[in-house]
Amino acid sequence: MAGGFVDTHSAARAHLYNYRITPFFIFSCIVGSLGGSLFGYDLGVSGGVTSMDDFLEEFFPQIYRRKQQHLNETDYCKYDNQILTLFTSSLYFAALVSTFGASHITRRKGRRASILYGSVSFFLGAILNAAAQNIAMLIIGRILLGIGIGFGNQAVPLYLSEMAPAKIRGAVNQLFQLTTCLGILIANFVNFGVEKIHPWGWRLSLGLAAVPAALMFFGGIFLPETPNSLVEQGRFEEGRRILEKVRGTPKIEAEFEDLIEASNAAKAIKNPFRNLLKRKNRPQLVIGAIGIPAFQQLTGNNSILFYAPVIFQSLGFGSSASLYSSAITSAALVIATLISMALVDKFGRRAFFLEAGVELIFCFGTGIFLVIVIFIFVLAYGRSWGPLGWLVPSEIFPLDTRSAGQSMVVCVNMIFTALIAQCFLQALCHLKYGIFLLFAGLIFIMSSFIFFLLPETKQVPIEEIYLLWQEHWFWKRYCAPASST
Repeated sequence: MAGGFVDTHSAARAHLYNYRITPFFIFSCIVGSLGGSLFGYDLGVSGGVTSMDDFLEEFFPQIYRRKQQHLNETDYCKYDNQILTLFTSSLYFAALVSTFGASHITRRKGRRASILYGSVSFFLGAILNAAAQNIAMLIIGRILLGIGIGFGNQAVPLYLSEMAPAKIRGAVNQLFQLTTCLGILIANFVNFGVEKIHPWGWRLSLGLAAVPAALMFFGGIFLPETPNSLVEQGRFEEGRRILEKVRGTPKIEAEFEDLIEASNAAKAIKNPFRNLLKRKNRPQLVIGAIGIPAFQQLTGNNSILFYAPVIFQSLGFGSSASLYSSAITSAALVIATLISMALVDKFGRRAFFLEAGVELIFCFGTGIFLVIVIFIFVLAYGRSWGPLGWLVPSEIFPLDTRSAGQSMVVCVNMIFTALIAQCFLQALCHLKYGIFLLFAGLIFIMSSFIFFLLPETKQVPIEEIYLLWQEHWFWKRYCAPASST
């Protein structure tokens, strides 16, 4: 069933799914979603730290002197330094490599195992960064953080999508984005507070990343594995028991049969990465593994998140004012995610993608007060490409390629994240405001991509998404049920 080449009688089982919201389900989803806080805290903290005078004076004295010379004026080139941007981007290069190791662990040992491994690596990286005495220690610490994010971002969206009932899968999966946004917001307030602690405030800011990692590890010890993963590993009785417990009812026959069919299809696949390249999986490859994760970064939002304090300082804001302004944009992300969680399963994924695309283009094309523009931009991104960039890929892959597909999602996402982190300040220096017009053009392209190629997935059981491709005007030529697996 997972591959989309089996009898379609099982499609009739979707209406037989039963569930109740139980404390066990709520606990599992809240603890599982903590992986987003690792990603979010780092997104928020790194840009703030790289704008702190004490940090720059110790590790990047040339940038510090240049900053002091242009303290209260617009200078797009204040922070144009490849080693400084490597401090940010090295994490994402490490994440894109580690996600392939995470794929093997996620498939063989379960989603929970990857969550635990990721929290340990992130904890060690935070401690090393807080104690750094030179740039080499900083980079090694960032690499350990990146490994943690590679494992966490690979496993957590899958975990949430598989634990969630189909009718509320959108809201549940977006817990990952919510904890990411809360991590960003907390990091910005931490930066704002420690900036006045001289000369070691930046160490505290980096070291506090160990807190969400510790919470994720100790919470993860008590996490159940997903029923999908247990069935995939051949642990059928345990999978059935967890499914009954998560759904809050013994009436899980229809859903359990779908899991078994998906597992049987998955067992026939020796190499899930090679299978992902097959013609029948073309929509998942193009949309889920490449298109959406790449476009999520090309909106330009993460450039703003990485370097919001730097951007504001480059445009003449004072140090404290720039950190405060970036905290406002982080609050917009949290608000937007809550809006998306409340409405995405009612209005659907496509509506949020397309409506927000218009707002994003408008923001890049207007010249009103910068903080207001960025607030509106982040509010639009935070209810569309931010959460849906993780939700949609995590729900469209069949079980036989789900772990490999999510690794591709993380890999492509991190490639573009790292490239933007490495190149944005240089591009800002040379293109100035033109860089934002470039992002506006890219958002038009990605909105067209969604309009023509992505079918609506709201409230469709995760193991029956394949039916959408068979009925889509474009993808049906690749996914017609011509044979049996």
